[in-house]
Amino acid sequence: MNSHYRVVVIGGGVVGTSVLYHLAKFGWTDVCLIERSVLTAGSSWHAAGGFHALNADPNIAALQAYTIDLLSQIEEESGQSVGMHMTGGLTLAGTPDRWEWLQSAYRVFQTMGIEDVRLVTPEESGELCPVMSTEGILGGLWADREGYIDTTGTVYAYAGAAKKNGATVIEHNRVLELHQKPDGWEVVTEKGTITAEHVVNAGGLWAKQVGRMAGIELPVSPLEHHYLLTESIPEVAALDRELPLVVDLEGFTYMRQDQKGMLLGIYEIQHKHWMMDGAPWNYGVELLQEDIDRISEELTLGFERYPVLQEAGVRNWVNGAFTFSPDGNPLVGPVPGKPGYWCACAVMAGFLQGGGVGKSLAEWMIHGEPEADVYGMDVARYGDFAANREYIKQTTGQFYTRRFVMTYPNEQLPAGRPLKMAPAHDAMTAGGALWGESWGLEVPLYFAPQGFEETPTLKRSNAFDIVGAECKLVREAAGLLDISGFSRFEVTGPEAEAWLDHVMAGRLPKPGRARLAPMLAPNGKLKGDLTVFNWGDGTWWIMGSYYLRRWHMRWFSDHAREGVTVRDISDTIVGFSLAGPRSREVLAALTHQDVSHEALPFMGCTTLDVGLVRAKVGRLSVAGELGYEIHCHAAEHIGLRRALLEAGADHGLGEYGYNALLSLRLEKSFGIWSREFTQAYTPRMTGMDRWIAWDKGDFVGREAALAERDGPDPSQLLVTLAIEASDADTSGYEPVWAEGRRVGFVTSGGYGYTVGQSLAMALVEPGFAAPGTKLSVHVVGVERPAEVIPASPYDPEGRAMRR
Repeated sequence: MNSHYRVVVIGGGVVGTSVLYHLAKFGWTDVCLIERSVLTAGSSWHAAGGFHALNADPNIAALQAYTIDLLSQIEEESGQSVGMHMTGGLTLAGTPDRWEWLQSAYRVFQTMGIEDVRLVTPEESGELCPVMSTEGILGGLWADREGYIDTTGTVYAYAGAAKKNGATVIEHNRVLELHQKPDGWEVVTEKGTITAEHVVNAGGLWAKQVGRMAGIELPVSPLEHHYLLTESIPEVAALDRELPLVVDLEGFTYMRQDQKGMLLGIYEIQHKHWMMDGAPWNYGVELLQEDIDRISEELTLGFERYPVLQEAGVRNWVNGAFTFSPDGNPLVGPVPGKPGYWCACAVMAGFLQGGGVGKSLAEWMIHGEPEADVYGMDVARYGDFAANREYIKQTTGQFYTRRFVMTYPNEQLPAGRPLKMAPAHDAMTAGGALWGESWGLEVPLYFAPQGFEETPTLKRSNAFDIVGAECKLVREAAGLLDISGFSRFEVTGPEAEAWLDHVMAGRLPKPGRARLAPMLAPNGKLKGDLTVFNWGDGTWWIMGSYYLRRWHMRWFSDHAREGVTVRDISDTIVGFSLAGPRSREVLAALTHQDVSHEALPFMGCTTLDVGLVRAKVGRLSVAGELGYEIHCHAAEHIGLRRALLEAGADHGLGEYGYNALLSLRLEKSFGIWSREFTQAYTPRMTGMDRWIAWDKGDFVGREAALAERDGPDPSQLLVTLAIEASDADTSGYEPVWAEGRRVGFVTSGGYGYTVGQSLAMALVEPGFAAPGTKLSVHVVGVERPAEVIPASPYDPEGRAMRR
């Protein structure tokens, strides 16, 4: 063991060894892995080892596909067998809604480029898995690239390949302490102290403790998970091929062949946490006592689905712990505020995602950014609120319980809620608000009569007309929207303007003005679609998506300089958006100041007395109407709402929610982050290039953005589609077709109530981007005619916003 390494990876499971392998493979050979016991001595050794390329997040699906391809490569490099069994896999649907969802998911997988999948009938399902009862099955989804591996062999293959590339593996050496130093980290181990520029927490069941060593409280917790292994089953032994990997969603089970018998795994409703503060240090290659009574209902369903199990002997019960995050996705990347400390933990599906996690983290550490958009597993997607023990318990438990339970796109889940609430939350609830959640904050979806309950569905719900009425309110009179759910960063200091000019790709606004501000990464891809306010007194604001607060603050901190202070004021400053043709009349009734178009023009900002509140006001609106964003201190939120509603009573003012805003912004072809704009897309693809100030001098990403501007057409362009749909709308990632060939995919969609049309925004090949182009789109699995239309089907000249 050396006294210094460039990188120390803590944890010898599949994720840690994958990180080590990729670092060495990409050229960083001065790296070591430290394992407290032996490799695999955590969750890895007892994992079931199943793999599949399907995932609801296309970016994570791509990383899973990479992992599957990588397995044969590390086997060859290391000389260690990974025990690959490419059996194919079958996902079953046992209810009409689930079958509809599976048909829709099949089309989304086509968008991802996963071509080796197909829908199958119940009869075909039975032929593919002869030991399975097809009773109650309505259909299935078959995937060629599914199967299982030898988990222990795979970990040793990663480690062996890493060592052949120059890395070091140190076993039987527990990390005791971590100390942050100006130039990196001091790693205190049982065998001595090591200094390192970077440390990687790949601690698995011990990730919690390894986080706490650095003063970090990670939102992770282990939960128990059962599977059983049978003795040899004659019907299985007699087959001339291996059984496929089968997921029975309504039965809460997964199954694969094990030797001449079967493995049956269960995601039970009655979940059970284990050692929420992390496993004991002396825990390792051992199991927990099985709890058959707790899983009996799901076990019964499994034995009914596979009748051969009823006569089979159980060779072994496996009840082992795995670590979960609140949403079930990994925690990967640099931890904000802890330079050189990286996470690669909570990788619940380690053998499926471990390769992609290792690749992305190694690219991130070496090159500054991963190749793929990995926000879905970025550790910065959570804030401090997620460190709360009860929050972790509720959310991780909910994820485990609902692992195979169908979740509808309009369904609101209860775990960890309500957590954060705007001050006027109770008053809005009394006014009929029904709530969604963003980064722990309750946000109003729509306002309904007391007692109304929305029916979960894949199609238009019973709230359709309620949302339509709110859109009509905004278009014809005035609507009030709580905008506490936006991020706000205050930028001050003598270098504030110069810093903003460097990190933002657009031209900065003059005093008393606001501007849209794209932010780029060095590779020229998008890092933010923000709004910058220049209040004229040396104070600037950056506004963006509330759920990206920690992610954006990490970026700002990474680009910090002397003379600039960036402060997150998102929870101290809240407010309301006032939008609609009569919104100026409402505002004028509450202020002695001039709010005419001449005094407060479009994209202007100033300080106004609004009722009793001294408010920061910007004249802009995502709804595409004359509108104002009125910002106040949290203590003034209730009073501001009351004053606005009273002043607006004679002008038809009413409250609306974010479901209506989705429709209103689609009618204007306004994109939003995570849909039209992501860190995988470029300015030219998305039309954000029109906001770039090419002549202003250097800014982050300028060189790459210029190369894109002056280069060939991008592979895809953002367009607006009108779709002939009757009872459902697109939501995202549905494939777009031209004469049977896939030419793009939907980024987001919904119904445009003002224009009376199902709308979508989509990225399509340039040859199919012209208005009038006839296309088709799958809507909840059904192909519908579509047409490219000019941007902004409502008020294309933007006169309403500027009146």
